[in-house]
Amino acid sequence: MMAIPKAPVNRIIKDAGAERVSDAAVVALVEYLEADATAVAKKAIEYAKIAKRQTVKADDIALAIDKE
Repeated sequence: MMAIPKAPVNRIIKDAGAERVSDAAVVALVEYLEADATAVAKKAIEYAKIAKRQTVKADDIALAIDKE
């Protein structure tokens, strides 16, 4: 099951300039985005644990993104 809905991803591709977008293209981008988001989330969780917090904060996410 996809955590990110396909419709907004389709809209993102169209907003980037595509006239038509195949369903397979949308699914491929969703899979990429979910994998990337999962990797960032896992790093952010590590940073929160290092800071002895259970709550992941925006700063943890930003740090995880910067370290990629």
